[in-house]
Amino acid sequence: MKTRLYLFVFSLVTSLFISCGNADDDVNFELNPGGDLGIGKPVDDCLDLGENDLILSIQDKFTTLPGKVSVFFRVSDAQGNPVAGLTADQFTIYEQGRNDDCFNTISTSESFARISPNSQIFSNNTLLVLDLSNSVLSNSLNELKTASISFIDNVMPESSQESFKMAIYWFDGEDELHLLQPLTPVKEELTLAVEGITPDISNDPSTDLYGAVIKSTNIAEDLLDGARANATISAASIVIFTDGTDQASRYSERDALQKVENADLNISFFTIGLGAEIDAEVLSEIGRTFSVFAGNKEELESTFNDISFRVSERANSYYLFEYCTPKRDGSGVNNLAIQVTDGSRQGAVQTEFNATGFTGGCQ
Repeated sequence: MKTRLYLFVFSLVTSLFISCGNADDDVNFELNPGGDLGIGKPVDDCLDLGENDLILSIQDKFTTLPGKVSVFFRVSDAQGNPVAGLTADQFTIYEQGRNDDCFNTISTSESFARISPNSQIFSNNTLLVLDLSNSVLSNSLNELKTASISFIDNVMPESSQESFKMAIYWFDGEDELHLLQPLTPVKEELTLAVEGITPDISNDPSTDLYGAVIKSTNIAEDLLDGARANATISAASIVIFTDGTDQASRYSERDALQKVENADLNISFFTIGLGAEIDAEVLSEIGRTFSVFAGNKEELESTFNDISFRVSERANSYYLFEYCTPKRDGSGVNNLAIQVTDGSRQGAVQTEFNATGFTGGCQ
């Protein structure tokens, strides 16, 4: 599966011996906290659109002269699963001005409505965190390298894009999250880093899993803070692989789980467990977004591929929708509603925009 950028942007427990997963079942995953709709609100009843099967969570909105309105949002279903691959013709625009009793439909073609890639306002970062303790290095290193390269190939776009980056870290028993490959948009750099892992890379055979969870979360939150400082909307995914439980005991299970629970909502957490020595319950709590388990090393690549699909799908459920409004300077603040249809499912969200200074000529 290759990442398709119509936009630019970023279910569990059967058996330990069968690949399986758990997905978060809430819809409070938006970049802007405060509810499922982000900075949006429910659509006025006068439109009578019915119940929402899809959730449009507005992350940001802005206007550009002479008359462009831009709304950045993500789409999920009612269970919180991301909905990727939507196109402009699946959206209907409604506007309500000061003289309108209800909303009027705006022509998609006449308004030049489009889904626009814009890496200048969005960045999606993935942190791949690998357990390279002695049990992995001595028993499943080759399979892990193959699975990791497949993950990289599936998650990263074919052509390098600054809005999609990945870094690779690894941990053993030391009180350090080791950097294998700094954040990069270049797929080949990530692949070469994985290929360069050798059996003697670690000096401590133990497993500091909880430390890796805490430290990787700190790194992801620093990335989000840096993006905000540069006026960039950002999301991050942490993908942690391990074949066992925490043995180093430097940090408590409670501290690690609280770190995940209190983490920025912009961060998605995924876990991959291998073998019979993992603690599936703990890994499921750490992987609050999705977890997957493999019973043996031969299943590693398929489980990594499962997670890669989830990571890519989530990153591609963000949309920048732009259109040229017919409202002009003097009309003041106008209400805007966006409806999306996907087969038999629909969803809508309402917001507003200020048309001060708007004129014709927008394309």
